[in-house]
Amino acid sequence: MNKAKEVLEKYYGYKEFRKGQEEIIDNIIEGKDLLAIMPTGGGKSICYQIPALILEGITLVISPLISLMKDQVDTIVEMGIGAAYINSSLSENELNEILNGIKDEKYKIVYIAPERLDSYEFLSIITGYNIAQIAIDEAHCVSQWGHDFRTSYRKISSFINSLLKRPIVTAFTATATEEVREDIVRLLGLRDPKVFIAGFDRENLTINILKPESKRNYVFDYVKNNADQSGIIYAATRKEVDYLYEFLQRSGFSVGKYHAGMSNEERISNQEDFIYDRTNLIIATNAFGMGIDKPNIRYVIHYNMPKNIEAYYQEIGRAGRDGEESECILLFSQIDVQTQKYLIEVGTENSERKNVAYKKLQQMIDLVHSNDCYRKYILTYFGETVEQDCGKCSNCNLEGEIIDRTLDAQKVLSCVYRMKRNFGTGMIVDVLRGSKGKKIMDLEFNKLSTYGIMKNYSKDELRDFINTLISHGYINLEEGTFPLVKLNERSISVLKGQEVVKFKQVVSTKNFDISNELYEELRDLRRQLAKESGVPPYMVFGDGTLKEMSTKYPINKEQMMLVSGVGEVKYAKYGETFADLISKYVVDHNININSEAQKQEVKDNSEKVEDEFNVLTDKVLFKSLVELRVKFAKKERVFPQSILAKNTLKEISGRYPINTEQLGDIAGIGPIKIQKYGKEILEEVNKYILENNINVDWKEKKKRKLIIDGDARKDKEKVIDMINEGKTLDEVYEETEVSISTILGYMTEDLIDGKEILVNFNIKDFYTEEEERLIINVCENLGYDKVGAVKKELPDYVKYESIRAVILNKYIKSLS
Repeated sequence: MNKAKEVLEKYYGYKEFRKGQEEIIDNIIEGKDLLAIMPTGGGKSICYQIPALILEGITLVISPLISLMKDQVDTIVEMGIGAAYINSSLSENELNEILNGIKDEKYKIVYIAPERLDSYEFLSIITGYNIAQIAIDEAHCVSQWGHDFRTSYRKISSFINSLLKRPIVTAFTATATEEVREDIVRLLGLRDPKVFIAGFDRENLTINILKPESKRNYVFDYVKNNADQSGIIYAATRKEVDYLYEFLQRSGFSVGKYHAGMSNEERISNQEDFIYDRTNLIIATNAFGMGIDKPNIRYVIHYNMPKNIEAYYQEIGRAGRDGEESECILLFSQIDVQTQKYLIEVGTENSERKNVAYKKLQQMIDLVHSNDCYRKYILTYFGETVEQDCGKCSNCNLEGEIIDRTLDAQKVLSCVYRMKRNFGTGMIVDVLRGSKGKKIMDLEFNKLSTYGIMKNYSKDELRDFINTLISHGYINLEEGTFPLVKLNERSISVLKGQEVVKFKQVVSTKNFDISNELYEELRDLRRQLAKESGVPPYMVFGDGTLKEMSTKYPINKEQMMLVSGVGEVKYAKYGETFADLISKYVVDHNININSEAQKQEVKDNSEKVEDEFNVLTDKVLFKSLVELRVKFAKKERVFPQSILAKNTLKEISGRYPINTEQLGDIAGIGPIKIQKYGKEILEEVNKYILENNINVDWKEKKKRKLIIDGDARKDKEKVIDMINEGKTLDEVYEETEVSISTILGYMTEDLIDGKEILVNFNIKDFYTEEEERLIINVCENLGYDKVGAVKKELPDYVKYESIRAVILNKYIKSLS
């Protein structure tokens, strides 16, 4: 057995090295410089620690990570090896004690922060000592192209050159592109180094990127279902960390937090509680965990999108260091992009560095919107050639089908071409959707042939589609604070019909609006299996799948495989258990399976949406109906819109119902309102038909989507478009009859999603200082998304619109 293996077994207890370790160690013992790229959890520290124990002299490990230093030194000392660290956490007495220990040759390994390399006291001691090796951890920090550039790392080369005898210089990092690797070798002055790339892949990690409706609710459910597992939740800001920490602590979870705004003592205490399993969960900014050597972290959740792929991959590398299966979840919302842009603007002064940061941020955005295997995307980014999809990321496991999106892509690309100049995604979305915004009218984009050709898309859908085109290279994006969309060669190929655009699309699952006894039993079973498997319930089967099971009663594999959301893999894991429960339920309740399934099939077919149902408002009749509505409202002493909505009156005016049965096919007027107002409405309609000699061609609408005057936008989209066109709140309310409270809520939702909103009114007009204080206090306790619950806790005189205004103002401040 060679010396390195003897040390490995003696001190570390392992019989064999991991992939790549032995060759790296042999290289160092032979006295050669090197650069090693190894995945987080791949055993980098052993690669410089074992040579440190074999070589004559001391090994200095340069690291920017205080948490790593303490963790590593504690572990090494526990093995009986002399080790210490020097960083800003030490008191003067502690520092002097360590410096004296170096003089007395007490240590084999000393970790040191790069900022301490120019300390006169340290230099005067260390230059006269035999340094065998200088190991530079997180070596990417030396490169301005790296994701975590630190000016202090530029001191390392000068420090090495100041030594009387040059030691072996080794550099280690988990994440470095080819450009960064070249920078490391050059800037650290490595001499004829061998570059080892042990691979970036962590096969035991499942990578999921999700866009949940409520991140907070998702986190609550996930943590609840994995309460006995260790996990880290990363958030982008200290404020977000504090918010999540307080929420989960109030919810009864044992949880710690970690960020730079806390005292050193608090951080150390919380870190140790986590390492020693006194708490299972820690909420942190990226200040935490880069050096945490805790092997049993089962999950890492990113509450916000990180600033770049390097940071993301390093942070998810905290999970599963013991090689066991672990999960990494990124919860994305559009506001994450705005947050990261804000952090770049306030945290990066150098213009070149800022451009690099924006470029890397865009690469992270591209990852989120990628339609391909996430693992393959990441590994390709780091220069690895990967042929096969991983089969265990949320894109690979997405149940869907490949859809030809070439026509939609051509519409987008044609619009970009016809706009002549380069614009951002937001402007392109507005043109394609036919926005009447002032800028669009001023630039005469409303005259383009592509204006409004994708109006049936929501803003979010269209923005996501364009981002997916960017992610897959069909469009280029010019980096910067406000990235501009540009066509490229692939764009032209698609426009000419020479290249087809295909993306995977989720197969729509029917949402059954039911809650029956079987459904509840299936949910209980799912909860039990999820707990046994240590996964969240949705990973067993989704709600839509359980609802379909509860109406179709599948009792064997053939029938189960027809249920949306049940594939071979999930059937093999859970299918028989669910089929057994359904079989028992069918017997106990004497259910005729065939007849029930047949009834459901007939019902499903009858509810299929065939196409759109377009109605054009008859403005003259509409005006008469509005006057009739005012008459009803005065009689009942209520607001006119509480009688019937304007859209209902528009539909009546455009369809001309002549009897009660036809009036019942109008949206927004049910049996009670027909009984109250139907007679006079029908009299008005029939009178108008006769006077104007109108030939009515009545068609039933049934389940078709109603579109009035060619406007397929939902109320929210109409409201936001009008706000951004400069309309006042009163004008928006008058036109849409959406309440002021709801308008303010819509504006808040769009701010949270990272969209720009024009605010041309004084928000503080909606509340007093006392009301603001009361509302904030309740929101801090219950959550800013629980408006109904907040209202119940407040005095009756506090209106909904006051609550909405305070919440809107909070989000405006957070982004300013």
